[in-house]
Amino acid sequence: MAAPYSAESFRQRVHARLNHWGAHEFGDHSFNPGLGVAFKNIKRQPAAVLVPVIAHEREATILLTERTHDLPSHPGQIAFPGGKIDAADASAEAAALREAQEEIGLSPGHVEVLGRAPGYLTGSGFHIVPILALVAPNVELTLNRREVADAFEVPLSFLMNPANHRRASRIWQGVERTFFEMPYRDRNIWGVTAGILRVLYEQLYGEE
Repeated sequence: MAAPYSAESFRQRVHARLNHWGAHEFGDHSFNPGLGVAFKNIKRQPAAVLVPVIAHEREATILLTERTHDLPSHPGQIAFPGGKIDAADASAEAAALREAQEEIGLSPGHVEVLGRAPGYLTGSGFHIVPILALVAPNVELTLNRREVADAFEVPLSFLMNPANHRRASRIWQGVERTFFEMPYRDRNIWGVTAGILRVLYEQLYGEE
């Protein structure tokens, strides 16, 4: 049997549970029940992110990026590679792969797409489709310095351990919002990125 946080175990978990996700959607409302129906009915732009699981031999990691500090939206935050789905994109998968190549120079030839995680609804007006994928280890990246300040890996065992998931809150648009954050070394993974990771934990590892 594959080690619990190996790339092969991740692949097996995704394939075993992929069909059970159905059309269920998660999002900021999952952690803020008071947002109600109005939140879910907000008109949203379609977007896709790549969740790149690096297939190291002993233990997989997840590749994340740090956005540059002069971007107009979410400056300096930790994020997955991704962005809006363009009209020219054939699918959410195509959009995620395109964005990853544009942002960090990750060639689609090094990526094995496993499937889609449940959609994630954000308060900032996006419907995000997380694309789960395995990525070959030791791939050389070329960062787009206009958008990405850094790229780094975090062990899958850290991100899928609920002991590392901390609830926090902030006032946003005059309302207190609860969210997850996952401090790792000198970085703080929070907001939508941490929300997607929390959903992955609940769907893939939460019953153990």
